[in-house]
Amino acid sequence: MTNLLILGGTGRLGTHVLARAAARGHHVRALVRSPEAVQAPAGVELIQGSPSNIDDIRKAAQGSEAVISALNNSRASDNPWAKPVSPPMLMTDATRDTLTVMGEQNIRRIVVTSTQGAGDDWARINPVFRALVNLSTLKAAYDDHHGVDQIVRASDTDWTLARPVALSNKPAGAPLAVEQGTWIRKAPLVWNTRG
Repeated sequence: MTNLLILGGTGRLGTHVLARAAARGHHVRALVRSPEAVQAPAGVELIQGSPSNIDDIRKAAQGSEAVISALNNSRASDNPWAKPVSPPMLMTDATRDTLTVMGEQNIRRIVVTSTQGAGDDWARINPVFRALVNLSTLKAAYDDHHGVDQIVRASDTDWTLARPVALSNKPAGAPLAVEQGTWIRKAPLVWNTRG
C-alpha cells in the first residue's frame, strides 16, 4: 500500500483515478476545493484546499509517498472548443509548486496526466491539427501542457507524463502507473483498447 496524494481528483479523469487508487488498496488523499460536494470512494481522505496554493499542497502532501496529478484546464462546457475558464497556466503553476513541496518533503514519485501532442510530442502531431490548436481556444490548454511537460522533465523526480488519448468509462485493467517503475522518466500514450 502506498500513501498517495491526488490533485484534480474531482475532474472527469480524476474521479476514475481516485476510485482506482482506492480500489487497489492505496491510502488516498485528495486535495479538493469543496469536500462537501465530492462523492469520494470509501477510504479516500479529502483535504480542503486548492492546487493554486502551495501551503494547501504542503498540508495535503504530508506523509505521501507519491503524487498523481490529474489536473486539467476547465472550459465553459464539455465541448473541447469551449472557452477556457481556468487561470492561464494553472497546471504549470500547480505542478511547479507540487514539485517544490515534493522536494521539501522528500517525495520522489509523480505521475502527471498530460495530453497527446504536449512537449516533445508536439512535432509528431499532424500539422493541420497544430494549426487548428494555435488558432483556437485549445492554444491556452496546450501552452499549459507544454509548461507542465517542461518543468516535470527538468525535475529530479521519478516522473511519468501519462498522455491519455480517447479514454472511455470502461473499467481499467492495468495497474496505476505510480505502482510500477516501468514508465519512470517516460511519457507514454494511454488509451482504452477496443472490445
